[in-house]
Formats: sequence, C-alpha cells, structure tokens
Amino acid sequence: MVDPLKERLEKIRKLSDSVKRRANLYSEVSGIDRAHTSQSLGVLQRAPAPGKKLQKIGFLMLWIPEPTGVTCAIGGPLILAGRYLDKKYNGSTIHDIGHETKSTISSISDFKNSVM
Repeated sequence: MVDPLKERLEKIRKLSDSVKRRANLYSEVSGIDRAHTSQSLGVLQRAPAPGKKLQKIGFLMLWIPEPTGVTCAIGGPLILAGRYLDKKYNGSTIHDIGHETKSTISSISDFKNSVM
C-alpha cells in the first residue's frame, strides 16, 4: 500500500522542479541580446494598459463641467470600453511572471520543509 503523504510529496517535488525549470528558462530568455528579440522582450517588459488609460480619460471627461453635456455622453462609453479592455487584455509583464514564479517556488519550498 502506498502512503498518500508520500504520493503528495512526490507530486509537490515534480511541481517544484517544473517551476524551477520555468524560472531558469525566463532568466535565460531575458539574457538574449539580439536586436529583434530584445525589442520584443522590451515590449513585454513595458506592456501597455489601454483599458486603464481609457478609464482615466472617461472619468476625466465625465467630471469636466460643460453646459452641453457632450463630455458626459462620451465619458460613460469610454469607461465601459476601458473596463472591457481590462477584462480581455492581459497587461502582465515578464516581471510579473517572474515575481509569481518566485512566490510559487518559495511557497512550495516552505511546504516541503514543513512536511519533512
């Protein structure tokens, strides 16, 4: 009969190895210094957030006092469009992915240390 705790520990070891390999891959990819590759990675490191910008513009237009109300009519749809883009557009960067990977590695390591 197989001990369920040992099974779970083996599964966590495999997950830990996978996360470490992924972290190493990200660090190696960020070290590439070719013109097109570094430009593409630069875009990933500075990912724009168009949804947030549209929301800010919409709120500004909504609060601008104007007698005709045109800015209020434009501000609402801009806010809604910004919210929609926030849901559909992933603005995460390589830094965010690396941070989450390190967090996962440390939590797996803490769990392994507490079990052993």
